[in-house]
Amino acid sequence: MANLNELLLIATVFVLSGTVKGITGMGLPTVAISLLGLWMLPAQAAALLVAPTLATNVAQCRGPHTRMLLRRLWPAWLALAGVTALAPGLGGAPLPFDPRHALGAILVIYGAWGLWRPRLPDLSQRHPAWGAIAGGTAGLMTALTAVAVMPLVPYLQSLKLDKDALVQALGMSFTVAMLALALRLQASDGLNMWSITTVIALVAAFAGMWLGALARGQLSGPAFQRALFIVFIGLGLANLTK
Repeated sequence: MANLNELLLIATVFVLSGTVKGITGMGLPTVAISLLGLWMLPAQAAALLVAPTLATNVAQCRGPHTRMLLRRLWPAWLALAGVTALAPGLGGAPLPFDPRHALGAILVIYGAWGLWRPRLPDLSQRHPAWGAIAGGTAGLMTALTAVAVMPLVPYLQSLKLDKDALVQALGMSFTVAMLALALRLQASDGLNMWSITTVIALVAAFAGMWLGALARGQLSGPAFQRALFIVFIGLGLANLTK
């Protein structure tokens, strides 16, 4: 059971991460884990992250593109789920390095990629094996850090989906990653994913999404995203120095 100060910190983290998701449609797990990792062990932060991420992704998973996405993305999702559940990482045997350093590196890479915005190749007609490679690599990152953004987000963008299909694909992909992570953590001793702390995180995340939805029309989307990527780089560097 966390003390009052830690509960307030957790609530603040999930209000902030929920606000980012409310504004941009994504980013809750990345923001939350990067902040929680500053004082929590990665496995504990990941256990707290699962329920709010799954709950706030429900609406994003619904849409008219489900069959098409299942047909195109099943190799990526199968690799993502399998590697997340089975690879060395959170909740498993001790690693030869600090997982927070892996998290810091991923955040720096993701932030730099977001600021650079390189031109992505068109993989829409390429072999499904590319999806399995991207999904498996993202699964390894999820197993180590609870963050599935790299290289999953660039891969999905390279499929040249329309905006609504991309949003649904992101929601479904992150849900697959979180379900696999939940199974992994559930099998680990001492990692409780259901507590009063989880309830506080859930309520705070939804409150943040509501605030983000209110703020969405008042902010410049590209400017906000650039600022967010700069923050990711800063948080990544902070985790690398742990």
